Amino acid sequence: MLCRLLQQPRYIDPVGSSQAAYAPIIAVVAKHPTNAAAPLTDSSLLQHIQRLPHGRATYKQLVKELRLTGEDRTELEETLDRLSDRGALIELRGGHYLATGNSSEYAVGRVSIHRDGFGFLIPDPGNTTLQSDVFLPPPEAEKAMNGDRALVHVTRLGRDGRAEGEMVRVLRRAHVTVVGEFRVKKRGNFVVPSDDRIQQWILIPEGMEMPPAHEAVDRVGPEPVRVSSLEELDGMIVNVEILEFPEGGEGAVGRVVELLGYPDDFGVDVEIIIRKHHLPHEFPPDVIEQARQIAHEIPQSEVARRRDFRGLPIVTIDGETARDFDDAVLVDRLPNGHYALQVHIADVSHYVRPGSPIDKEALGRGTSVYFPDRAVPMLPVELSTDICSLRPQEDRLVLSAILEIDRQGEIVSQEFTRGLIRSAERMTYTNVFRVLGGDPAMRERYSNLVDRFELMRELALLLNRKRTKRGSIDFDMPETNIELDLSGHMVGVTRAERNIAHRIIEEFMLSANEAVAGNFEAAEIPALYRIHEKPDGKRIADFEEVAAHFGYSLGVGAIPVRKHPVVQKRRDGRKVRKDIVLAQEIDISSRNYQRLIARIAGKPEERILSYLMLRSLKQARYSNVNEAHFALAASAYTHFTSPIRRYPDLVVHRILGHYLDTRGPLLEEGLLHELGQDTSFTERRAGEAERELIEWKKVRFMEERVGEEFDALIISTTKFGFFVELTDLFVEGLVPMESLGGDRFVYHENGRQIIGERTRKVYSIGDGVRVRLDRADTVERKLLFALAVESGGSGRRRKKKQS
Repeated sequence: MLCRLLQQPRYIDPVGSSQAAYAPIIAVVAKHPTNAAAPLTDSSLLQHIQRLPHGRATYKQLVKELRLTGEDRTELEETLDRLSDRGALIELRGGHYLATGNSSEYAVGRVSIHRDGFGFLIPDPGNTTLQSDVFLPPPEAEKAMNGDRALVHVTRLGRDGRAEGEMVRVLRRAHVTVVGEFRVKKRGNFVVPSDDRIQQWILIPEGMEMPPAHEAVDRVGPEPVRVSSLEELDGMIVNVEILEFPEGGEGAVGRVVELLGYPDDFGVDVEIIIRKHHLPHEFPPDVIEQARQIAHEIPQSEVARRRDFRGLPIVTIDGETARDFDDAVLVDRLPNGHYALQVHIADVSHYVRPGSPIDKEALGRGTSVYFPDRAVPMLPVELSTDICSLRPQEDRLVLSAILEIDRQGEIVSQEFTRGLIRSAERMTYTNVFRVLGGDPAMRERYSNLVDRFELMRELALLLNRKRTKRGSIDFDMPETNIELDLSGHMVGVTRAERNIAHRIIEEFMLSANEAVAGNFEAAEIPALYRIHEKPDGKRIADFEEVAAHFGYSLGVGAIPVRKHPVVQKRRDGRKVRKDIVLAQEIDISSRNYQRLIARIAGKPEERILSYLMLRSLKQARYSNVNEAHFALAASAYTHFTSPIRRYPDLVVHRILGHYLDTRGPLLEEGLLHELGQDTSFTERRAGEAERELIEWKKVRFMEERVGEEFDALIISTTKFGFFVELTDLFVEGLVPMESLGGDRFVYHENGRQIIGERTRKVYSIGDGVRVRLDRADTVERKLLFALAVESGGSGRRRKKKQS
């Protein structure tokens, strides 16, 4: 993996281990030019083994089939070792190498530990045998830590595809460091992890309680904490480096490397989240030094090789607090009545070269991370908010997409070029909205641009109609806006406003991204795509079951299933044959979702069904294989428009720029595959960190509202109660089963309902209820509610069957 090549001990490798020295991407491609014989790569060997009967092969078999001699045999051994180390292969008795990806005996994935001690292995995407996660009982789960990447032997497989397993080995540790609370105890000093899914307390040996001297570079957050005694450490949040991982019944051992402050100190919550999710947050000295040495002035030689757009009324449109301006736009009407859309994107690739200190750091970060009161940028501020940012009245380098769009919204011609712009105005969404809404003061202030904005609106609405016509899904889900006071404490939560100005930029960026992806496809060059696969059968079946209670359906008909014969080996050596019944891929398109969204628009059940539809979809990801974008109904899509804050966009810029210069490919498929995996990981990591901090702030905000009553919506039901979302505050919490008085309530899995045994009272997903906040647990970050009125809820009674 590319990230395996990075030597950066400050953070966790998302995919591999940091052993080899970094080699620039270009050098790797130069070693194996595209017109030479295909090299033996990890991905090519793995694909070969997967195609063999039973997905297994011996070393001698591979030598013969691949016709390898001399150094190639040594390379084969090294490749087999690498694939085995990362769990893609497992070496069995007799020298057979088994591909784990499609195996029913073994699974590779991420370990998720529950606070009650058991856990699950979440298999990597692509496993066609396992329908669900692999359950790990406590004795097996304690062999790993939450988030570890592991190889598991599947010991039991049910007819429904549910599996149970035992740990074979941990492939990669997720936590080189752990953040938690320092505790001084009689039997020693310990750190209790902030992540309650990490069960093990970490022993801190004598002499390792104080961190080594360290000068923070570009630290995000408060000033470093200093203490003079061990007593002051008690109860403080610290960051610990793991020296010995828990194995063989022994606990973890570590040393303190950072003091963050006490739990209620200003900004400590953000510091905890940053370290819990292992977000790189300090730029190394060589990165800062390189950023500071980049010249602000653009050489004349660079100006001469670019198209000059500086005389055009190009503008940026962003939020009020934005400082990193990636994109600028302009719309003209052509003599033939068509539209000319110009999308100019900051040319970060000109300044950030492959293999440079800034590039290695950006690859490790993968994306900028945005918290309510601060950001952890992918690039140093010298680039992100200055040299690369398309600030008004300043010359900036761009990579431009020039699109001619007809009156039906179709792109009839396109051109990509390196350019030079000087933004005429730094516009905000609010001000553009006011201009288009007829605000006299705003229209006077931007009188020279009013016609431009009206043309932008006209084109954006046309593009939106075209997308809708082809089946693009547009969920109108409320986004929350966290309101903070000057001290960083949350004082309110509101629905984030979206207006026509947001739509303009969204439509223009979608068009540019799609055009670039289409260009890659037409040129048949290896590229990095943004793909969104079709939802799987089980998720659709789950949604259909709930939707049916409201009288709705996606219109897919009966869910097809297929029996998979599996032979399992028991502990006593006996072999047992069984059939696994799995939901199959369904013939579904985005139009099925689109039609249902239209049917429920404005209905009381719109919010809950939209929420459940969204959950039924897969998560979009980056891939070197173009598998289209389901939600956008796009045959090809990529990310091109945000290279300041997303590494995949920077890669796409490099690929496009190289193609403009040479009409040839830049990167081989294997490297792009690894980049897709790594950047998908860093995107998920950032998203999880952002969501967790917001939920934490919501719990703290609600702490002062214990005893108050709220209108809420039941969003899910479980055997231990039901979860609700407050209608006005977008805050979620649990109504425990034991809090439901007046009857004994039981969860019925088939209908996903909670039903009273005597009263037959029913609580179902989508029911409106009135709840009272009973408890706000800031330690476990949970909200516990009770029904405000015992007769609350849907009030429905389930009729008993007549005998």
